[in-house]
Amino acid sequence: MTNRRNDEIDRRDFMLASVGALGAAALIAGTAQAQDAGAKPETSGAAGTAFTGDIIDGKQVITALDISDLEPGKHSFYFRGAQMPTGQHWYVSVMVAKGAAPGKRLGLISGVHGDEMSPIHTLQTVMNQLDPAQMSGSVIAVFDLSRPAVEAMSRRWHSSGRGMDLIDINRAFPGNENAPEASTRHAGLVFNRLLRPNLDYGLDFHTAATAMDATAFHLARMDQPDVRAMAELFPIDQIFDNFGEVGLLANALIDAGIPALTPEIGKPRVFDHAMIELFVEGTLNVLKHHGIITGPMGRTGADSGVFIADGMLPILTTHGGFVELLVELNEVVVEGQKVAIQRNTFGEVVAEYTTPRGGEVGARRTDATAEEGTPIVFIVFDSATPVGGDAIVE
Repeated sequence: MTNRRNDEIDRRDFMLASVGALGAAALIAGTAQAQDAGAKPETSGAAGTAFTGDIIDGKQVITALDISDLEPGKHSFYFRGAQMPTGQHWYVSVMVAKGAAPGKRLGLISGVHGDEMSPIHTLQTVMNQLDPAQMSGSVIAVFDLSRPAVEAMSRRWHSSGRGMDLIDINRAFPGNENAPEASTRHAGLVFNRLLRPNLDYGLDFHTAATAMDATAFHLARMDQPDVRAMAELFPIDQIFDNFGEVGLLANALIDAGIPALTPEIGKPRVFDHAMIELFVEGTLNVLKHHGIITGPMGRTGADSGVFIADGMLPILTTHGGFVELLVELNEVVVEGQKVAIQRNTFGEVVAEYTTPRGGEVGARRTDATAEEGTPIVFIVFDSATPVGGDAIVE
């Protein structure tokens, strides 16, 4: 029997075990890292909405959007993205609610990963509640940014450029319209022609990855004042104050001067209605904060007692086998606490797992089996709390 004591490893060591948009979450959040922006955007901004002349299901197809062209009201489009191997295109579903008065422009994005369903429902719910006649500014919703991933209920974009690669498009922003890889071209088209010219602020919604479940949380760069202000308006459980990864859509937006963060709505592949309600309420708070809609604020992080963590620690399996988890999401844990037991097919215990420091459970595996090296629990913590000290002081 093995008692695994996980050291605080660099996030690159567990890149494949991401939680939603984190992908590879940093263990010690620390200072913001410099992002290599890669290829520069090919366009400097929208030069007018460009229509192809095509109509799909009664909706016009566009290759560029300029909200200033639109009349006040609600508008639905298909944005033409990258081409498929057949020469046809992937189309992205876009809705704009433009207010009767000028004001701030907020972007709501979902479907960057195709197994994340609650974000799509969240955007649908928010957009259904908006009355452009009572709005100032605009809200643009992009429902299914990575369309081939959504079609396959898959986290990654299925690319046939080199056989059948699986591409995480949330490592490709701001993209490059002239890249050899279809997913990177698609990221560039969406970023340059749809998002960047039309946004003052952005919320890119995600969930945990398939086979994981997570709390209601944000990945947010809390050193950015506008990001922090928006993040704290959601009545959620946790905020992971961290840069995340190069290529994240939120980071690309920030680099373009558009404050953005990554809300994470629990488990993948399903509609988590209880969590959706929290994120709809928080999104409406953001709209009120920016003066896009009016009305009293709903519940915020101050009401939910949100825990702001700047570190994340994975508990990794040392064996293959069947895992019994002993902790729940949001549970406060202390150093040395047993979090899981693993058995082989005979029911014999092959490993027990403890946490090397205190914190809160931020995510946990949902599949009962795990190979060696699989993350089964993520502990989020405040690095100012010494290892072995009290996990959280409230």
